[in-house]
Amino acid sequence: MNLRPLADNVVLKATVAEETTKSGIVLASTAKEKPQIAEVVAVGPGGIIDGKEVKMYVNVGDKVVVAKYAGTEIKLDSQEYTIIRQSEILAVVE
Repeated sequence: MNLRPLADNVVLKATVAEETTKSGIVLASTAKEKPQIAEVVAVGPGGIIDGKEVKMYVNVGDKVVVAKYAGTEIKLDSQEYTIIRQSEILAVVE
């Protein structure tokens, strides 16, 4: 099953959170924070939204930074995704 976002929505797949800190401390699963960097897996077409033209600036495969609690989380075929508006993406990682 595929997700096809509408309007200015973007589907993200969270990157794997690190299980050890830079100093070598292993983190328990309850101590891990929700990752803020995600990979774009699908992009909506943009278009006219609320009377204004919206151009999509992200592409499939881009790595982006999002706020910790932004978007709507869904689970599809045992994979977790987040659907978010393009305006909620904070930055593209280059």
